[in-house]
Amino acid sequence: MKFITLSNLEFAPWYALLIYWALSALRLKRIKVSEDPASRLWHIGIMVLAFMLLYSDRLALGPLGWRFAPQSALVWAPGILLTYVGAGLAIWARYSLGQYWSGRVTLKEDHQLIRVGPYAYVRHPIYSGLLLAMGGTALVVGEWRALVGVLLALFELSRKAAKEEALLATEFGDQYGEYRRQAGFLTPRFR
Repeated sequence: MKFITLSNLEFAPWYALLIYWALSALRLKRIKVSEDPASRLWHIGIMVLAFMLLYSDRLALGPLGWRFAPQSALVWAPGILLTYVGAGLAIWARYSLGQYWSGRVTLKEDHQLIRVGPYAYVRHPIYSGLLLAMGGTALVVGEWRALVGVLLALFELSRKAAKEEALLATEFGDQYGEYRRQAGFLTPRFR
């Protein structure tokens, strides 16, 4: 009888991320400014499609179902490790944001510019963590559809991050400009 399978190892960090997200969403500051509902709906739709490409065999159509990586522990092990590291980074970043987090592009009441934890190095570490975890999952899946899902998420998370940056620059002005020079967008800035 097998209790630990490859899929159990691969899904565990995603479940941890979802559970932490749900619990920490219970204590958030009130929203002062929020994106429009159409923009939010667009984001959700693109991200659902990205995760469907990552996890659904039904989208393994034609070349999307072809393998780019062999089914081997030599590929799965680093993929699972990347998934854990990425999910861990996203959880750490979410913890660092505390009450200022939102799934929407928003400003909270008494909003503060967070520059601690992973935010000392990267301006959007939640997105970096999600993309790293998705990349690890794509290695485990090993099909082109999974890579297309990661690229779709990269496009959408970069678009959303740019909207967040515009809002934060309006709110924090020169302070945000200085932060942009010090911390990288999705990866650390090497000085």
